[in-house]
Amino acid sequence: MSGPQESVTVEYPADVRMALRETKEEFARDLLMLAAVKLYELGKISSGKAAALAGTDRVNFLLGLGRYRVSVFNYTPGELEQEVAEAKARAR
Repeated sequence: MSGPQESVTVEYPADVRMALRETKEEFARDLLMLAAVKLYELGKISSGKAAALAGTDRVNFLLGLGRYRVSVFNYTPGELEQEVAEAKARAR
């Protein structure tokens, strides 16, 4: 990751992490990934920004989206129709 870094402190009940049987480091990594996935899913950040937030590269971030049942194709129906129409036009 490049550029300045910021940090956030999150308070949570210890039994949440213990129920997941994760170390603090694993839990923190999972929270970052979950935040990145949700922000990407909502269209608030690009896949590249989401990958940076999650601490991974874009390819691995996109490959991991299925684990969270989030599509790699973050299009509205209208955007998807436009992409298909443009692809068909290029194929001619």
